[in-house]
Parts: sequence; structure tokens; C-alpha cells
Amino acid sequence: MSSVIEGATPGFLVWRLSMKWRVAVDRAVAPLGLTHAQYALVASLHGMHRDGLRPSQRQLADHTGLEALYVSKLARALETAGLLKRARGPRDPRAVQLTLTEQGHEVTRRAIEVVQGLMGQLLEPLGGLDGARTREFARELTTLLDVPLDVPPHVPLVPSAEQEHEKEQP
Repeated sequence: MSSVIEGATPGFLVWRLSMKWRVAVDRAVAPLGLTHAQYALVASLHGMHRDGLRPSQRQLADHTGLEALYVSKLARALETAGLLKRARGPRDPRAVQLTLTEQGHEVTRRAIEVVQGLMGQLLEPLGGLDGARTREFARELTTLLDVPLDVPPHVPLVPSAEQEHEKEQP
């Protein structure tokens, strides 16, 4: 184990791993004209379309874990690049539905192949994409992702005058 990471908290390790993988995916999909965030969007959209779904921007935001405003910004950039189309939802005109263009499908298929190869490399220490340890790792990550986020109570950065006064009392 790296001496830089020895004794690190699980949160720090998850953050470091996500940063390492984000950078690796960014570099892998850059030749296709995508960023990691754009890849997450088009690959998710591709998978949802394959499953017969026609998601709105909001649904795609929920699926990817990205903020709705960020998905909107990414979708506009991908639309400008000719990779997807945005259209008003048939049942709710406020909703914006996203679909990949033919070019978007092609770029996404190529990007998925590239990222699958990269994931095989990154997961090799756990037995590769289909390894038992990788499946267990995925189950553990899913368990953590299923924990609901509650907003923690506000913790002041600077103690209030009342808190300082309480400390001074015997």
C-alpha cells in the first residue's frame, strides 16, 4: 500500500479512487471529443435507450448522480457537438427529453469500448471485470451508495460568543 495513503480514512480513499478513475476516463475518452462527465451522460443515455426508456434531463440527472443544472449544461454542449437531441416531453412540456443522434450512438459505442478496456486494466488487481473480488467490491460500493444522504447539522467554523462564554464558566 502506498505510504501516502497508509492510515487514510475510507472517505479519503473513495475520493482518491474516484479522482484517479475520473482522470483515467477523461484521458481515455478525450480523443473521441468527450469529457468524463459527458461520457457518463451519453453512456447512461445509451443504456437507458437500450432498455426502452426515453429519459428526461431530470431522470438522467437522478440516474447519474449529477446535478440537474449540470446535466442541462452538458446536454447543450453535446447537442452543439451533434451527439444528442433535446426535445420537449410529450406529456410534460417543461420536461426536456434527450436522445442520442446517430453520430452520438457511434461515438458512445466507441467510448464504451474504450472505457470497458480501461476498467479491465483498473480492476485487474481484483481479478478483472468479471472477477469475484470485483463483484464483491461492486456490492460493497452499492451498499454505500444506497445510504441516504441526510444534511448534517450545521457546525460553525468559528465558535459563537455564547459557546466561548460557556467554555470560560467553571
